[in-house]
Amino acid sequence: MTAMAPARTEPDLSFLLDHAGRVLRTRMAAALAEIGLTARMHCVLVHALEEERTQIQLAEIGDMDKTTMVVTVDALEKAGLAERRPSSTDRRARIISVTEKGAEVARQSQRIVDGVHWSALDSLPTDEREVLVRAMNRLVTGHLAVPAEASQTVRRARQRTK
Repeated sequence: MTAMAPARTEPDLSFLLDHAGRVLRTRMAAALAEIGLTARMHCVLVHALEEERTQIQLAEIGDMDKTTMVVTVDALEKAGLAERRPSSTDRRARIISVTEKGAEVARQSQRIVDGVHWSALDSLPTDEREVLVRAMNRLVTGHLAVPAEASQTVRRARQRTK
């Protein structure tokens, strides 16, 4: 005898958010790859241009672990887009300084990122775009602002078959 699955009473918000995020990330990765960047490299360049920031600060902004950040900055340095320099305020700290070439690439990559985001939002009617963005901002600054402590690592949701 087969047990009846419980009836779903709410939309599968986890799947919807995860799927939309995953597809958006793949589109972003493909678009940035055309200029030789990853999303992490873009993130570091843009945030390093905003103000003097250490490698640790940039890793926190980009939600990267130490190893991933080192690999990302190494790639930026190898491409001539950024370099590690001593901080002007703390001689023990190293900041990530964006080169002139890196600043131009950051401007180009920001146009690409904006285009990917615009394309996704443009697929919705204008009134739905505004509601979606407002609702998502409300969620990420309110109820979903801070992850819950979990005893096990939370894995990404499985891809739903069509």
